[in-house]
Amino acid sequence: MVLTKEEREEFLAQPHIGALSVIERPGRAPLTVPIWYQYTPGGELWVRSAPGARKTRAIEAAGRFTMMVQRTEPTTRYVSVEGPLTRTGPGDPAQARELAERYLPPEAVAGFLEYEREQLGEHITLSMRPEHWLSADLGSW
Repeated sequence: MVLTKEEREEFLAQPHIGALSVIERPGRAPLTVPIWYQYTPGGELWVRSAPGARKTRAIEAAGRFTMMVQRTEPTTRYVSVEGPLTRTGPGDPAQARELAERYLPPEAVAGFLEYEREQLGEHITLSMRPEHWLSADLGSW
């Protein structure tokens, strides 16, 4: 069953691990990687990535990307959105904290943020305006 606009936006706003896909080069399947993301219903979806990362370069070159999220319990449900890159911006410590708090238990946030700063280095934010949606709840087969 296709999800309503409200159902799909609410589902996308939950902290699922996203599967980001972007065309990297002609003649190849899309680059697809797992990623943390943030979305507020009615707004833009954003991710963080290193400035020179493969996915970052591909998103900037293509000017758009797709994000798919799913679950299997209590029913199999997914939402996929595709849209244009609307902006990129410098790394923001508040956004780094927001994502860490979204995905990690409270006691792990500080350690992860320190690891990210020391080991992963600079990040930028890439924002997308969802234009095309696919969604379904396949029920409890």
